[in-house]
Amino acid sequence: MRPETDALVAIDIQTDFCPGGALAVPGGDAVVGPANALMDDFATVVLSQDWHPAGHSSFATSHPGKTPFETVQMPYGTQVLWPDHCLQGSPGAAFHPGLRTDAAQMVVRKGFRPGIDSYSAFFENDQATPTGLHGYLRERGVSRVMLCGLATDFCVAFSALDAARLGYEVELSLAATRGIDIDGSVEAALQRMRGAGVRLV
Repeated sequence: MRPETDALVAIDIQTDFCPGGALAVPGGDAVVGPANALMDDFATVVLSQDWHPAGHSSFATSHPGKTPFETVQMPYGTQVLWPDHCLQGSPGAAFHPGLRTDAAQMVVRKGFRPGIDSYSAFFENDQATPTGLHGYLRERGVSRVMLCGLATDFCVAFSALDAARLGYEVELSLAATRGIDIDGSVEAALQRMRGAGVRLV
């Protein structure tokens, strides 16, 4: 068992990010078993959940003439446009049915503000609007976090970089993480995380 100052944060292990889902990560369902196994080692387990309203500004369908994976400029910077996914209350937004949700003490929902996307479990994409996760972990006395889940090159990487910026020791479980990989984005994300002091295990 890890010390009580360690927490596991499992990122967006949801049906829409797994094979057959609206924004499937290749092999996304392969993270479920390793993530479940990790939960036994941590006194604090948090799950993040993408939770978009219909017509969210990050959806390609909200931008006439645009297609998924194109980009647009938003007030907070460049935004990749996605297929509609993880709609609030939909089957696609549900956690993967094999994921051990019973082991988690907290679920952090993100991306519910219509005008801003949220990759990180700590901040919206403006890098300023907090989700409340940092406050929760601080109140629990957590100083080190292990991250796993989907997808390596977006929500996991943004969460890891924010955690490092907030002063946590950060580890990434490679066995329990998979990426989308747009033009080498997984390797680029791993390099950014290494550069920020994230330990890849």
